[in-house]
Amino acid sequence: MAESARVVVGVSGSLSSLGALHRAVELARERNAVLVPVLAWHPVGGEYAYRSAPCPQLLKVWEEAARERLDSAFEQCFGGYPAGVRVRPMLVRDENPGRALVAIADRPGDVLVVSTGRQGRLHRVLRTSVGRYCLAHAHCLVVAVPPSELLNTLEPAADQGAPMTLPSGWNSPATAA
Repeated sequence: MAESARVVVGVSGSLSSLGALHRAVELARERNAVLVPVLAWHPVGGEYAYRSAPCPQLLKVWEEAARERLDSAFEQCFGGYPAGVRVRPMLVRDENPGRALVAIADRPGDVLVVSTGRQGRLHRVLRTSVGRYCLAHAHCLVVAVPPSELLNTLEPAADQGAPMTLPSGWNSPATAA
């Protein structure tokens, strides 16, 4: 692949976005591409609220929190940024993560990796889907990574701050052999 080949991945810190991050690192290695992890953030209360009462000091705090969240995603997945992969992390101030990802993955050879998130009907009705937005609007290859069965079980508990326990009958790959 050309030197400018990129694998762009949306990172939010959710368990399903960590699955997409794993897949994006694999693709970047396979394609000898630059990995561009993107975390879209916005001021607490939204852009409209910030414009009505701007505070540059708070803006710096929020941006630093976004940077820490992106770093934390790599720490959780790989124990830090992966060796052997060129990584160019990006923080984007945008209330619409899908729009931000589509704008960044704008080159013909780009690959955009997104998580499909939860699959339940109620979740689809209540929340917009970054993955669906990207599939509908991107002008490059989009890889949609569905959550694993284990993530579907653990993510609701993580969202509520509850202890995450493995479902009965689930064996880790190490003990399943």
